[in-house]
Amino acid sequence: MTRNRNILFALLGTVALAACGGGGTSEGTRDSVRAVGSSTVYPFAKVVAENFVRSNSGFASPIIESTGTGGGIELFCQGVGANTPDIANASRRMKASEFEKCQKNGVKDITEIQVGLDGIAFASKKGGIDMNLTPEIVYKALAANPYGKPQTAKTWKDVDPSLPAKPILVYGPPSTSGTRDALKELILSKGCDADAGMKALKDSDKDKHEQVCTEVRDDGAYVDQGEQDNLIVQKIESNPDAMGVFGYSYLEENLDQLNGLTMNGVEPTYDNIASFKYPGARPLFIYVKNAHLDAIRGLREFVGEWAKSWAKDGPLAKIGLVAATPEVEAKSAEAAKSFTPLSPTGLK
Repeated sequence: MTRNRNILFALLGTVALAACGGGGTSEGTRDSVRAVGSSTVYPFAKVVAENFVRSNSGFASPIIESTGTGGGIELFCQGVGANTPDIANASRRMKASEFEKCQKNGVKDITEIQVGLDGIAFASKKGGIDMNLTPEIVYKALAANPYGKPQTAKTWKDVDPSLPAKPILVYGPPSTSGTRDALKELILSKGCDADAGMKALKDSDKDKHEQVCTEVRDDGAYVDQGEQDNLIVQKIESNPDAMGVFGYSYLEENLDQLNGLTMNGVEPTYDNIASFKYPGARPLFIYVKNAHLDAIRGLREFVGEWAKSWAKDGPLAKIGLVAATPEVEAKSAEAAKSFTPLSPTGLK
């Protein structure tokens, strides 16, 4: 019953969109599947879209937009109807607060599908600055107020005497990016919690802990480069003293010009990410609006194309996607067929 009601809402939304000339067809539905979200997932989604068109000549090409994970989920959760996206691409899991917003806006049934793995890669120009990073080093270098104290480090040597006396200059993603969220969770928070006082603060004042442990400095040492990871690559290619933070796939694509920096002595490689040996490894997701499955032509088939593409020997591995374990792949393949709604249990 809920599913039928959501489909009705979607169709009503598409009719309204068509009436005001917003891109609907005469039948009151959109011609193309629309996906928004993560800049990390974006190149993979584009390949899936290209292969989808080749395999399904009767369907229009999907529209893929790089808005950042947070921005994409915000658009996805605005409601149902052809004026809203069908899919949100995400380089982190949906948050409980985002799920609640979806529910309030009538986006009741959502399918979560893990499409593979990626890693938050730290990289520099070949022949440029090189060091073995740790979460603690990164935290001390990039935190606005490391361990609750004023940020005074200007060079890497200020952070650790064994590091180069080079200015701290890191190009990275904005606050709306899932890569930034993963940087906070997988690297900054771990580096922060290396301090016993910060671990204690986590129990006594969670909000204060999050602020101290994840707020990034804004004095020019960390440069928000927007959602264009390729622009980060260009910036570090032109400056041997600069470092960049982006998804592993961008590092792999530019290995002839870039050097991946180790984290805890572990290189950012396919195998190290697949095994989660590399500290920056993370899962990637797509979220599907179930109310649109029967209202937007080609949506089921497009999701099916993802399932054909994410294997270790598939087309996405060739451009840097790290395949999930066989167990996760099997679960994802089933989700791509049955579209079982996501439960909020376990969301943070």
